[in-house]
Amino acid sequence: MFKKIWFQIHWFIGITAGTILMLIGVTGATLAFREELLNVFNPGMMHVAASNQPLLTPQQIIDQVHLSHPERRITSINLSATPGTSPRIIFAPPPSVRRGEARYVNPYTAEVFPAPTAGEFFEVTERLHRWLLLPVEIGKIVLGTLALCLLILALSGLYLRWPRRPLSLQAWFRLDFKLTGRSFLWNLHSIIGTCALIMYVIFTTTGMYWSFDWFKQGVNTLVGEAAPARAAPPAGGRPQGQGNQGGRRDKEKTQEKNAEEEKPLNLDLAWASFLRESGGYDEASLRLPDRSGKTMQVLYLAHGAPHERARSRMVIQLQNGEVKQSERYSDKGLSGKFLAAIYPLHMGTYFGLPGRIIMAIAALILPLFGITGWMLYLDRRRKKRLLRAERAALQETVTAPLRPGKISATGAAAATPQDSSPLLIAFASQAGQAEQLALKTAALMRQAGAEVTLQSLARLNPERLRHHHRILFIVSTFGEGDAPDSARAFAKRMQFESGEALAHVEYAMLALGDRNYVKFCGFGHTLDHWLRNRGAHAAFPMVEVDRMDKAALQVWQHGLSGWIGYRADSADAPHSAAEIASDAFSADLSDDGDAYSAWQLSERLLLNNGSLGQPIFHLELRPEDGHAAQWKSGALVEILPRHAPDRVEALLRRWQLDGEIGVTYAGRPCTLSAALARSVLPVTYHLEGDTRTQAQIVAQALTDSLQALSPRRYSIASIPQDGAVHLLVRQVSHEDGLGLASGWLTEYAPLGGALDLRILPNRSFELACAEHQETEDVADSAAAIFIGNGSGLAGLRSHLRERMRRGEPRNWLLFGERNRRFDYLYQAEIEQWQHSGMLERVDLAFSRDQTERIYVQDKLREAGDAIREWVRDGAVLYVCGSLDGMAAGVDAALEEVLGQSGVEDLIAANRYRRDVY
Repeated sequence: MFKKIWFQIHWFIGITAGTILMLIGVTGATLAFREELLNVFNPGMMHVAASNQPLLTPQQIIDQVHLSHPERRITSINLSATPGTSPRIIFAPPPSVRRGEARYVNPYTAEVFPAPTAGEFFEVTERLHRWLLLPVEIGKIVLGTLALCLLILALSGLYLRWPRRPLSLQAWFRLDFKLTGRSFLWNLHSIIGTCALIMYVIFTTTGMYWSFDWFKQGVNTLVGEAAPARAAPPAGGRPQGQGNQGGRRDKEKTQEKNAEEEKPLNLDLAWASFLRESGGYDEASLRLPDRSGKTMQVLYLAHGAPHERARSRMVIQLQNGEVKQSERYSDKGLSGKFLAAIYPLHMGTYFGLPGRIIMAIAALILPLFGITGWMLYLDRRRKKRLLRAERAALQETVTAPLRPGKISATGAAAATPQDSSPLLIAFASQAGQAEQLALKTAALMRQAGAEVTLQSLARLNPERLRHHHRILFIVSTFGEGDAPDSARAFAKRMQFESGEALAHVEYAMLALGDRNYVKFCGFGHTLDHWLRNRGAHAAFPMVEVDRMDKAALQVWQHGLSGWIGYRADSADAPHSAAEIASDAFSADLSDDGDAYSAWQLSERLLLNNGSLGQPIFHLELRPEDGHAAQWKSGALVEILPRHAPDRVEALLRRWQLDGEIGVTYAGRPCTLSAALARSVLPVTYHLEGDTRTQAQIVAQALTDSLQALSPRRYSIASIPQDGAVHLLVRQVSHEDGLGLASGWLTEYAPLGGALDLRILPNRSFELACAEHQETEDVADSAAAIFIGNGSGLAGLRSHLRERMRRGEPRNWLLFGERNRRFDYLYQAEIEQWQHSGMLERVDLAFSRDQTERIYVQDKLREAGDAIREWVRDGAVLYVCGSLDGMAAGVDAALEEVLGQSGVEDLIAANRYRRDVY
């Protein structure tokens, strides 16, 4: 649990503060080489050709600059002892301006060079890096907070990726380029993060030192260099006892000051004293007084200074050259040297040029972390949507088993099992695949004469497994190694079971998973380990299946055939039960539902014009053949998207191909343009021969190499009685344009044009009603609670319309979006249901309509008493919408309201149904 909490914190900070940190990293890397870049942009300015002439003294520079710029006063001069390096002077700023203008001058002639090119760019870049262009005090707090976020990201990332073999360098630093997809992204993200960890700790702690006064004071106090408290000024701003006499003295002082300002500065005696007392310098910064000033302050790097902030300080009397104060860096204690090293550590200059390069690279790869982090986050959401699209529809049995030896409906002799004891098929499904495999296997095995009992792990407990001698487990994994929702209670009970009570059990395990997750088939491994510890015997090793890989299913087929050992009694029986069952596993599950057919896009309406969020469209689709389609509320459509026509045309122009050339695609004739629109567009394609004389051959060869686009699924927002399929589609935008499917449906597909789609059942989200009692665990319910956000209202709307049609009035809708004014989807329809008494209660959460963000889960907590009352009355909960944020928040809120056991009871009773993505 602790690791999960840190995982969520890591992701949340990464996709919020991490996005701004990418900008901070790029600007920091740019500033690390500011001087070098300025030198490139301004050749012959910062460095001039070295000459045998002596370098000008500070006084000579001031005198010469005064001749060319008599109206401007110099406040500081930065000098370098390196021949040819131009001094840098800073003029006094005009009134109300914070900084004066900086210019470079020729070290031999004092010629003032023009303002350096790109100088203003670097000034803006520095303000952006240090304060995000905000007012300084606000910017310091924001940047300090971002630095703290980066520190949390770095340390939590280290904790989350801590390998099982921490002493293995390969486990820490091996970048495996054989990995693909999510696995490669995670490998790259974690290993580079480990390499950059030390740099990021330095970045963050030094950044916080300048941003937070409390942090700075704490560090100073810790090293024994706390600044002395400032003395408070006397009341009234004037020393006591001065009265009117003080006013006269101020006037006299002002007159004296004006007189002193008429005298020009003479730095010769002070400069000579500096050279004599310092013994030479590498760099020196002279802070000049105004004309009434008495002393000059020099900050300098002595010969052999370890870094750019290893500065010594000298204060010199201008009148006689007397050194009033001298603080050498070499005389400082460890604490003073430590504080002086903070800036060089931040910039990397503490370790010379190699340190600067390393720190700049570390800053530059912050965008890499942001990009890979976002890719991992979006891919994880996509995988969760696939895994959690359906919830298992629990069934104790499928049909009554045929007796062994009987003839099946196809005329084949049924198989007779060698062991007549019933076979238990136990499944744990998250996205419906494990359940579908279990259902098909049970049905086909019964058809072959086997006695089979089918149950979900949600209806089983470890104790009930003792009543079976042979068990076939088909289980999915949710997320990073967790049990599916339906098996959460079973997984918890496993922790409290011990001993060898299952020593008489023989089992086989098929684990479904996705290798893009770190803990591939994690729940399958956990269950297999638990069974072995309880004494159960595996008939053959567990079979792992990566995204329904057919090769792995073939391995399962052979193991299953050898274990169950069914045989046919007649030569007319072509298949054994195991072979029949293997067909179910090898079948493409995408064949479920109707075949793809042409539907006409008859209406497209923007529902949230003016919204802060992305546009949401109401779409209406009607079958082109005119036949009425049938589906149950809560069903899905699977649409074959197409690329925007301009993208296809641009590709054809680049390859100089005619899009109207006829080709054969997926066994059917069409044009080359149509084939490309339905396929993953190739990045490159090698065209051989003369494309003008062999256009047909080239076009067909290109078509044969294409890979079809993956279909996209959407919740249906209507019922068959509406005469059309209604969809609620949010238009998604990316940096390179609109999302493939949402862009096609909401922008590019022409009204009146055809779309290829098919309707799919969504068994885990169907209404729990009496007409399904033979297959459902829930009887007809008089109450239903519908919870969703955004486009998730689609699945809820179809259920609500069906319950209105049936005359079932006890309905409660909890819906959330951004603003009521723009995002109250289907407002008129919902209010009409309320007025008619068919929608008993509506709770709306528009998060941006008030200062405090209010979401659906907050409304659930507020209505806790009513939720408990409706659940006691048998209400079924339906949740539809975004997985991360809404669905997770609803899950947590329900656990607060009903308790963890209460939620588990709802899941076990199939009264908590979700269609989340």
